[in-house]
Amino acid sequence: MAAQIKVRLVKSGIGRDKYFTQVLKGLKLTRLHKCVELPDTPEIRGMINKVSHMVVVEN
Repeated sequence: MAAQIKVRLVKSGIGRDKYFTQVLKGLKLTRLHKCVELPDTPEIRGMINKVSHMVVVEN
């Protein structure tokens, strides 16, 4: 089983560029304070880095 990473949305995508809301949708973060578990891959890490000011990575 691959390693999992927990990501929580802490800032809203409202009023941001469409690019950021699309990245959040790709990470399955649709609501504020929603927490999802995703596989720890380079692609997911890159998406998290793009919206790092809006999300928190939890253990």
